[in-house]
Amino acid sequence: MTEGTDPAALPDEFAGPDGHTLALEMMRRMLRVRLFEEATIALFHAGELPAMVHLSIGQEAAVVGACVATTTADYMTGNHRSHGHPIAKGAGLGALMAELLGKATGVCGGKGGSMHLADFSVGSLGESGIVGSAIPVATGAGLAAQVRGSDQVALCFFGDGAANEGVLHESMNIAAIWKLPVIYFCENNGYAVSVRASESISVPDIATRAAGYSMPGVVVDGQDVLDVYRATRDAVARARAGDGPSLVEAKTYRFHEHAYGLVVPQPYRDQATVDSWFDTVDPITLFHHRLLGWGAAGEDELRALRDAVQSEVDAAVEFARESPLPPPEAAYTDLYAPSEVTA
Repeated sequence: MTEGTDPAALPDEFAGPDGHTLALEMMRRMLRVRLFEEATIALFHAGELPAMVHLSIGQEAAVVGACVATTTADYMTGNHRSHGHPIAKGAGLGALMAELLGKATGVCGGKGGSMHLADFSVGSLGESGIVGSAIPVATGAGLAAQVRGSDQVALCFFGDGAANEGVLHESMNIAAIWKLPVIYFCENNGYAVSVRASESISVPDIATRAAGYSMPGVVVDGQDVLDVYRATRDAVARARAGDGPSLVEAKTYRFHEHAYGLVVPQPYRDQATVDSWFDTVDPITLFHHRLLGWGAAGEDELRALRDAVQSEVDAAVEFARESPLPPPEAAYTDLYAPSEVTA
């Protein structure tokens, strides 16, 4: 919880009917991310996934807390660990699951797969396996929104590994100069594949680098969805007001390996510690207990919510399995952007 708050007191954000709706929506979206990705694990073991997957299990509060602070009209870019980002933004699960299975009904026609999703219906501009590559895309989206005067913001996700990429610093610099409506959101899970952040980053907190670009930088508890929501909400309000970008760093945990099924020959973290995370810092379990303690939701209500999400995920898997593969000729489509230019 945020330092200085009373853990037993109902937060203002969850008071009243609207607050109750917000609390359940946060839980619903975290469950959608978690259960969707647990389904991908089962598909992986069944040999139904055509490629590796990078899971965000353990990081749901960071993803959901940030996305709930935006609207569907706002832009969002992800990274290679990005099933959770469009889901947290409100995307439907069927087309996302179909994309993971390489089916024609996928959000990208089965051509993007796990690491290259995009869903414009919820403002998701895409993601990429190239570390840091979506950062300038989000910055450009912020510039476009500013030029059009559309009141949109761009939420830009990246990991601690991308925090050392030059493109982040170039983007933050120009965004600060031009006061672009961009929220740079770092999901710091402590490891870039197997490299500890403490061994590759010169400062304890990546958020302190914001000072070099005259923008606010804040560190939040990435396992506390409300803490993340509050910080991102403030950054979004600042961006909409024309006051420029912000940098939010969420300290979080990656419960599984960098890519599910990846075997790293040299151990780089203690497995007993990793196992304990499920009991001590699981964001869904923590929020579940807090909702009960606050009286914001009941056990039966939360159980019914999980069951409903599980049914939604099951339906998405069935939809993906039954969907057709893209026809061979689809390999020659979507190669170029539509153009108004004629010969």
